[in-house]
Amino acid sequence: MAESGRGSHLVLRVGPEELVIRRRYEAASIANDILIALWFIVGSVMFFSPSWETWGTWCFLIGSAELLVRPIIRLARLVHVRGVRSRTGAGPGAAPHESSQDF
Repeated sequence: MAESGRGSHLVLRVGPEELVIRRRYEAASIANDILIALWFIVGSVMFFSPSWETWGTWCFLIGSAELLVRPIIRLARLVHVRGVRSRTGAGPGAAPHESSQDF
């Protein structure tokens, strides 16, 4: 599996196939949200059995820590967009294009 950029796209090659991720920050945020949900679901199920409660607590802790990843992804996107804007000659005062999506 190789990784290379095509403009601002992330391209993953597996044999003759290619997976192109165009909006990688939004994709990372969605993947993070899915992982958070899975941690909390698994942790909740583990609390049904007293022998699994410790593992369930760890799942809740991991899910809670992963909640911190979302604002980090948003900050990385903001910094990346501003870095690209400044290189394209838009000027230092130009604001990046923001969407209404909170990812």
